[in-house]
Amino acid sequence: MHENREICGASRPPQGRDRSEKAISRTADRNAPEKSDQAIVPVNLSNKEEQPSAEMGEGRAWAKENIVQVHTSPTQSGKRVSQGLGGVRQAAKARKQERFTALLHHVSLNRLRDSFYALKRNAAPGVDGVTWNEYETGLEGRVADLHSRVHRGAYRAQPSRRVYIPKADGRQRPLGIAALEDKVVQQAVVTILNNIYEEDFRGFSYGFRPGRNPHQALDALSVGLDRKRVNWVLDADIRGFFDQMSHEWTVRFVEHRVGDPLIIRLIRKWLTAGVSEEGQWSATTVGTPQGAVISPLLANIYLHYVFDLWIEAWRRKVAKGDVIVVRYADDCAPRAQRAEEGLMCVTA
Repeated sequence: MHENREICGASRPPQGRDRSEKAISRTADRNAPEKSDQAIVPVNLSNKEEQPSAEMGEGRAWAKENIVQVHTSPTQSGKRVSQGLGGVRQAAKARKQERFTALLHHVSLNRLRDSFYALKRNAAPGVDGVTWNEYETGLEGRVADLHSRVHRGAYRAQPSRRVYIPKADGRQRPLGIAALEDKVVQQAVVTILNNIYEEDFRGFSYGFRPGRNPHQALDALSVGLDRKRVNWVLDADIRGFFDQMSHEWTVRFVEHRVGDPLIIRLIRKWLTAGVSEEGQWSATTVGTPQGAVISPLLANIYLHYVFDLWIEAWRRKVAKGDVIVVRYADDCAPRAQRAEEGLMCVTA
């Protein structure tokens, strides 16, 4: 059993990659005629030795990296780190207030190619109508052209194709299916940013993270109920979270750690690309498409600042008893010894 990082510091090996998707209900996999692309999330190096007990047990395999040891200064402080993503992770771990000002060069030809092969091959196409198999034909030329456009600033994000899948309660959940090149670039950026944010995210956050899955979150709940004196359990879900995320605050939260204006520009493009439904384009002023490769990471960044850091401070300064939290994307289940402590999650 995977023990809750807040309850026990025992290190456990990962039980596979997280394949769950908040945008799809528990029964949607059987009912939906179309699915958005869910990228294979790259795994990262374990840092359990230096982590607090709340985050121990995050052992992971080392991701495929650029191993060329050319030195650069991709941080605001100007301290020299290696060009590979290992250097980014090392700097993120050592300097928690650092802003990374040079990240776009990590969107390399090799990383774009790897990102393409990380995508689902049978995923539904976006507004471009291009499938994975079609894009693979002449892949090297396509990737070289995409790389050039990204680095010249000529890359343009396309709107997401809007489709609907049934929810368990009978309602329809909107999904946004990105164009294939948007998925490729988004996956490359996610790979880069994971090396920063996996050093920041808290141990009680399980959704859409490398080496974590829904079963581990359920195991953490089970261990908490079994080993702690729990009097109150609250299950909270933020209504319409992905659809209502503020673009302004999303970017501001990302900018706490990312100071590269070119990466920020890419994120703004994806947030404001709009949606296409039955051939009609409409603007998006709030929200991030459920089903886009970048959306789960943006959601975790957003909730890291508005919920995770807040609840840590709350239980440290206000709570009179034990308060244990398990969060999976915008679902959370705080457990508490006292009723007044259990009520805190209503604000989420």
